[in-house]
Amino acid sequence: MALTPLNELAVFVAVARHKSFTRAGRELGVSTSAVSQTVRMLEERVGGALLSRTTRSVSLTDMGQRLLERAGPGLESALGALEHLSADVSEITGTLRLTVPGMGLATVIEPVIPRFIQEHPHVHVEVRVTDRFVNIVTEGLDAGLRLTESVERDMVQLRLSPSFRFLVIGSPAYLKKHGTPTRPEDLARHECIGYRAPSTGLPYHWELERGRKQLRIAVKGPLVTDHAQFMQRMAVAGVGLGYIAEPEVADNLRDGTLRAVLEDWAPSVPGLFLYYPHRARASPALKAFVALARKMLLTPPRA
Repeated sequence: MALTPLNELAVFVAVARHKSFTRAGRELGVSTSAVSQTVRMLEERVGGALLSRTTRSVSLTDMGQRLLERAGPGLESALGALEHLSADVSEITGTLRLTVPGMGLATVIEPVIPRFIQEHPHVHVEVRVTDRFVNIVTEGLDAGLRLTESVERDMVQLRLSPSFRFLVIGSPAYLKKHGTPTRPEDLARHECIGYRAPSTGLPYHWELERGRKQLRIAVKGPLVTDHAQFMQRMAVAGVGLGYIAEPEVADNLRDGTLRAVLEDWAPSVPGLFLYYPHRARASPALKAFVALARKMLLTPPRA
């Protein structure tokens, strides 16, 4: 989405108020370089320097001071009016844009979205499903869902699912033909379905752990994919062993089309986390989604 003069002005006012590009970016949920670029665009628009920059300080030029005095109060008043209006509106409207990995569908999105839409019929929901790590700021999204180690440190993180394990799994037919691995080193003689990380293009090493011992195993086999659900289906078809989040194969484990092996080496992760930039205001739609998801997924059932 192209920046408008009002967008540029809001960034300028934030920098002027904080006297810092970094703190302004933190408030707005964007990078320092994006803040600097936006200010330069505004300076080009008005035909002069608005800020004086040194390695240690940021100060207003005469032109910048005049702009802040004339435009700053009006902008703050407009933002305050919007915030006041949002507080007065009982019915949530707008658009909620999320990016989620495939493993987040069964655990979070599919249980929550139908009820969310029922409770908030005037919110339009857009869900982008990809295992690639997405920069939610540059792509205009409200929030993302990922494992916590995949989330940048400067993001707000809220847990939305219980903890779960990653399992090595295989079909009964495959295990009958090739045998069942009982030790991690047995994987070297098995046909394994490899996984290539969509964000980096690098092969993923299967992670196993027992107690304090942690292993990362480079597996080999006839097939490599960047799609976990395809790996699951190929494992059911007997192509090889797979490595996948337990919620994604829960139905297969129940109906016997897949079996878990090396379970005493299965690592556990703390769950899936919703993440969004540090900023003063999250949208009402995002707040409502978070509240409903945590209520549905993390509240213990009553006895």
